[in-house]
Formats: sequence, structure tokens, C-alpha cells
Amino acid sequence: MQAQRPLAERLRPQRLEDYVGQEHLVGTEGVIRQMLDSGRVTPFILWGPPGVGKTTLAQIVAHSLGREFFVLSAVTAGVKEVREVLAHAATPALGRTGTPILFIDEIHRFNKAQQDSLLGAVERGDIALIGATTENPSFEVISPLLSRCQVYTLRSLEPEALEKLTARALREDEFLSKVHFLFEETEAYYTFAGGDGRRMLNILELLYNAREGDTVRVTNALVQKLLQQRAPRYDKDGEMHYDCISAFIKSVRGSDPQAAVYWMARMLAAGEDPVFVARRLVILAAEDIGLANPNALLMANAAMAAVQQIGMPEARIVLSEAAIFLATSEKSNSAYLAINEALAFVSQETPHEVPLHLRNAPTNLMKKLGYADGYQYAHDFPGHFVRQEFLPAGMEGTVFYTPQENARERDTAQRLERLWGDKYKAKKA
Repeated sequence: MQAQRPLAERLRPQRLEDYVGQEHLVGTEGVIRQMLDSGRVTPFILWGPPGVGKTTLAQIVAHSLGREFFVLSAVTAGVKEVREVLAHAATPALGRTGTPILFIDEIHRFNKAQQDSLLGAVERGDIALIGATTENPSFEVISPLLSRCQVYTLRSLEPEALEKLTARALREDEFLSKVHFLFEETEAYYTFAGGDGRRMLNILELLYNAREGDTVRVTNALVQKLLQQRAPRYDKDGEMHYDCISAFIKSVRGSDPQAAVYWMARMLAAGEDPVFVARRLVILAAEDIGLANPNALLMANAAMAAVQQIGMPEARIVLSEAAIFLATSEKSNSAYLAINEALAFVSQETPHEVPLHLRNAPTNLMKKLGYADGYQYAHDFPGHFVRQEFLPAGMEGTVFYTPQENARERDTAQRLERLWGDKYKAKKA
């Protein structure tokens, strides 16, 4: 007896009219729609999270254009399999119309040699390559291949698209259409799908299989019971890793402790290395809080040391304290801007000589040559300060550091003005 195919496979659309979501690509003005209307297909890569229709879209393109369709999975195929397909595609075949399409699922898993093996065939037009990836192609696809392909981004399915997909399943599937689904609550159903159409259909099939009689009453409690728990969509080496840490950093920088704790919890719950999170807090303390609250860097460093010493699960408390402290601190990137300004200046300048009075003079010869001559030792003067020039000749008055608007740096600005007067208000680097 043949096993029943999964609902997601039974419901896989064959026509663009049945395809749900990705209106920016398949809508009236969408590039995929225009490609099919023109009858011409150029190499492209579909980049998006799982379950949003990458494979289905590739199949529809091939079916709609009547092209020969080859499929390889980067998980199982090697250079040998790639070359066999390319050789077959390059051989004229009776009745073939148009360039064959080669679809490579999870193309980011191909190594450099495997990706290199595609270049010649793509360049000659022997095949029209369609790749699918859940990872950022900029990081995972070699530049020569990436330059020959357009990258189209697919988005997580919106609730409206998930509703359409659910309605189609209940209307058209040979099994589900014979049962009455009563959606009393939908929050868990759509939330646990997480924008993943395949996952949502899997949940729908679980509900169907757990039915008693001809009616399925869908509630949040029932969905949670069937799923037990939701596996986090988070890959520590993948795109979600970078997205979550980016959201975390921007939340702390934006002074939102609620969002900062949320994104940190997302990462820790998925098994992210707590030392990685702590390391980012140290960088953030210097870059985004800086001189507005120098204690932030001390706090971040102490947190990283504590996390390394005690580990999880207790490290979560240390990280939470540090993240909240940094998020609620005043912000300044003046130190970050200052060093960037100085580095940019240094990279473009003709190196200036170090002024003689600032040079070290450890030998009598150097003293005779004037090294250190005229240098004034600050501690010999009232207030431990004396006006003298510390920049090279021709750079007098150049400004790299500008105090920003926060309590601590306002005090710093006032002190610098007392010491230097208008000297550093003259010109910017």
C-alpha cells in the first residue's frame, strides 16, 4: 500500500494562479510574472526562509515555459552529479523547447568547487540556473556565480496569505475537504506557523489526524497540545543568527530595554553562545554609549568575565542586567566617530613629522638634535595643564573628537573650552 503523501506535497500548486504570497515577484508587475509572460528565463537565486514557496516557484516557472527541468539537492549532490546533469543539458534533445532549467535546492551548501563547476554552463547558456537558499547569498555564493544571477528575496507569508492557503487546503484537498474545520481560536495556529506555509500545512494535517468524528474544533490549547512546543527558527550559523543579533544591538542602541531583553531571550533560547552575546555588549558599550557613560564599558567587561566563569543558565541573569544597564544609559558615539575621522585622515595624508618637542630623547645625540627641546611637563603647571601644540605643523586646530549632547560630555566640552579656548573650534578634519 502506497503511503499517503504529506498535505504540503498534495497541495503544491502547478500554476502561478494557485501560488500564494510573494506578490512583489508574481503579481501583475512582478519580475517572475514578467519573465513568464516574455517566455525568457535568466539565471536567478531565490532567497528566503523555509516554507515560503521557493521550490514551488521554480517548478511553476519550468512547467509554465514547458522547459526540461533538472533538480539537484546540494545536500546529496556532488561535482560528479552536477557535471552529469550539465552534460545532459548541453546535449541536443529531440522535442526540447528552450534552455533546460537546473534547480539547485539549498545551493548555499555547495562548496566552492561545486559552485565553480556551474560557471561555464551558466555563462554559455546551456542551462538556466535557479538556486534556492535560506542563507544570505552574499556570504554563501561565490562572487562569479552571484554576478551571473539575479537574487530575488522571498518573504515570510503574511497572515492573509496563510489564510488563503488554509482555505485552499480545506476546499481542494481530497481528505481535508471531507471534514468540517471549526476555527474557534486561530492565534496559536498562525503564530506557530511563523510565516512558514509548509509548517502551517503540517499543523493542519496534525489537526486532521487528531480529529474525532467529522468535525475538528481548532483551539489554541489543541494546537499547543499537538505541537508540544515550537522549535525555534534559528540557525546559529545562518541568517537568523545575524538578524537576531542585529535586532538586539539596535534595540540596546535605541534605548529600548524591553526589546533588548526579548531579542536576547530569542537567541539564548535557541542555544546561542552567551559569550558571543556578551562580546557584542562590550563592543556596543564602547561604540554606542562611550563617553556618555564610561561605566557601561566596565559593566560590559565585567559581564563577559562573569558569563565565561559561570556559564548557563545563570549567565542569562548577568546578560540581562548588562543589557538593561546599557539600554537605559545615555548614548554617545563620539569616540567611535573620532577614531574613524582620524583613521580616514591618516589614510589620505602625507605623513607629518612628529614635532621635535614631542619626540623622545634617550641619548645625548638626540638631545643635541633638539629632540624634546621645548616640551613643557604638564604637572609642573597650575591645574596640571599648560598650552602647547601636540599636533604636527600644518594640522593646528584640527578636530577629530566633538563632545555630544549628554550630561557627562557637556561637562567635558566646558572643560575643553576652559583649557583651549577657541582653538579647536576652527576646523574639522
